[in-house]
Amino acid sequence: MQHFFVEPGQIHDDQVSITGPDVKHMKQVLRMKEGEEFSVSNGTDGKEYFCRITEIGTEEIKGSVEHISGDSRELPVRIHLFQGLPKSDKMELIIQKAVELGVYEIIPMKTARCIMKVEDSKEKKKLERWNGISEAAAKQSKRGIIPEICGVISFKEALNRASAMDVKMIPYEDARGMTYTREVLDKIKPGQDVAILIGPEGGFEESEVEAAKTLGIESVTLGKRILRTETAGFTAIAWVAYRTEQDEI
Repeated sequence: MQHFFVEPGQIHDDQVSITGPDVKHMKQVLRMKEGEEFSVSNGTDGKEYFCRITEIGTEEIKGSVEHISGDSRELPVRIHLFQGLPKSDKMELIIQKAVELGVYEIIPMKTARCIMKVEDSKEKKKLERWNGISEAAAKQSKRGIIPEICGVISFKEALNRASAMDVKMIPYEDARGMTYTREVLDKIKPGQDVAILIGPEGGFEESEVEAAKTLGIESVTLGKRILRTETAGFTAIAWVAYRTEQDEI
């Protein structure tokens, strides 16, 4: 079943209105017809609305809401991924898979070993593409929200934002063993904000890790193997999801 996002005002009196680019996608790409089923989320209440197409217009598709599921697909915690800018198009893969895994938002950051640079003149266009990838991944995985991809910030700004969260960790190859990592994961409680800081290719400089630790950000290991920047983020998110995911689906 195809899944779409709408504004809260587009759902009213058991009716839903689809407008914008999704109309063309539903008609020309998916070739959906009257009577076909689809689902929507409004990005705010965590519910999934199961609908059926009742009318296909030129600029609007109308549907009837036939069932509402109150079981949210969102994790019970909000994972904030602070991602050191990787080379080439790796960021697109990171966004896609992190959204599928349940991340709440992604904050690209510049660290000492970042090779990729996002020029100010190109950042707006880059963010539009990144957020488009997030929306597509959220639709595919039937998320209740579209995770935001924020503007690029400095490592210092990232530390300040991350340090204010409930649980915060910075995976590092020289960190203590898995027992300590498990202890950090065990601290996570429903409703909390969890910060995960991931370095770019080449990882973090030791001074960056020390700066993070002085602000209460836990240095943890992800195992004995050295992981690529994209793999490290996926691993950390998956571990948090495994630790916190509710039994009900």
